[in-house]
Amino acid sequence: MAHVLAVIGEMFPDAHCELHHGNPFELTIAVLLSAQCTDETVNKVTATLFQKYRTPADYLAVPLDELEQDIKRIGLYRNKAQFIQKLSRILIDDYGGEVPREHEALTKLPGVGRKTANVVVSNAFGVPAIAVDTHVERVSKRLGFAKPDDSVLEVEKKLMHLVPRELWTETHHRLIFFGRYHCKAQNPQCPVCPLLEICKEGKQRMKPAPIRKAKS
Repeated sequence: MAHVLAVIGEMFPDAHCELHHGNPFELTIAVLLSAQCTDETVNKVTATLFQKYRTPADYLAVPLDELEQDIKRIGLYRNKAQFIQKLSRILIDDYGGEVPREHEALTKLPGVGRKTANVVVSNAFGVPAIAVDTHVERVSKRLGFAKPDDSVLEVEKKLMHLVPRELWTETHHRLIFFGRYHCKAQNPQCPVCPLLEICKEGKQRMKPAPIRKAKS
């Protein structure tokens, strides 16, 4: 793991959260919207969304169908619109309109799972955390830090055990960048990968295809 951290640190020293946001509330909304959707699409939607809606009360001041239309380019937009309004109501009623800093409180909000809570506490409040998204999960399994059939929670626990706590957040970002821009789901860049020697899947991919004899 120390070797991997050093390599991906050199490759992506400036890895960061690519969801645009200006405060913890906007980050929470952005991560909620990013489920099964690319950060790029979310950023296009929030560019106008965050101008129209600035507080939880703003999201509650419009009919649900209007909010749905505002995020229609996002996958599962109907469910997410409901989550946003329910979440906004809880923030106003229970937290004075502010996003709670506690991980446990965050996971109880509608539409906010463990991954979202980890992203919020680490990026908004500076609490070390490793959020396991599809990129982190894929890279961890390919490099052998987790088993192929491990759940997302099991992957997270194994990474937390292997990575020093003070490096959790930056490792999370660098694993995402490594998976998003290098070790992609389709067509990973195995031929130029500096971690190929420890990647069983990469070595398998790089094996020359068997030569088939032509039928006589």
